[in-house]
Amino acid sequence: MDKQFEVSEEKGVAIITLVRQETYNTLTLETLSALRNLLHSMTSSTNIRVIVIGAEGKAFSTGHDLKEISKRSERKFLEALFSECTELMLSIQRQPQPVIGQVQGITTAAGCQLVASCDLVIASRKAQFATNGINNGLYCATPSVALSRTIQPKHALEMLLTGDFIDAERAMEIGLVNRVVDEEFLKDETLSLAEKLASKSKYALQLGKRSFYNQIRLNLEQAYQTTSTELITNILSEDGQEGIRAFIEKRTPRWEKN
Repeated sequence: MDKQFEVSEEKGVAIITLVRQETYNTLTLETLSALRNLLHSMTSSTNIRVIVIGAEGKAFSTGHDLKEISKRSERKFLEALFSECTELMLSIQRQPQPVIGQVQGITTAAGCQLVASCDLVIASRKAQFATNGINNGLYCATPSVALSRTIQPKHALEMLLTGDFIDAERAMEIGLVNRVVDEEFLKDETLSLAEKLASKSKYALQLGKRSFYNQIRLNLEQAYQTTSTELITNILSEDGQEGIRAFIEKRTPRWEKN
């Protein structure tokens, strides 16, 4: 098996770096499976509070490997490929830890799907984004799922139907990324955000991420009912009580080490 990525850990932050530069970090079946398994292995970690997904080279990821698809274009393989891709994207949302995308370069098709699936994204000014399958006669149907749930429909459809690249500033303008920074500050800015999140209550972080994705699927009344129950549970938790005490006593909270 080729080396798919490198993993390091710093101050409660796990950093996953895609390192297949020679293939522009394409998302082969092997890569998708390995990344999903890695994320799964981190779900119950007591040390990892935040996860960063970044990449080396000219591209963050150019999506599915069309050479692999060309060689293995039978239905059974394609079903396995897109099933694995779907499970990876869903697993990012289900991951208890916040997942931050760190985008340094070209990002296309399923690479955009991966970016849109991350909870937060920091991009270099040199980053570029496109769902350009349409240029090869392939509408980016599965990337459209993540994209249309991250940015407004008309912006998503423009990307999907034109296949045109947008720069990092435009990506931030339409809500695909949170921040844009100069290339030399990308890693520091991403780590700074990750460490800020890691300093929060782990209990509240994980409840918050789960609550956010649950409530946006509900109607307004159901969302308020569900989140009210979650907030009560949060207030009555050990970290919730500690946070209130620390606020009243004007001191730094001491979160439960869970």
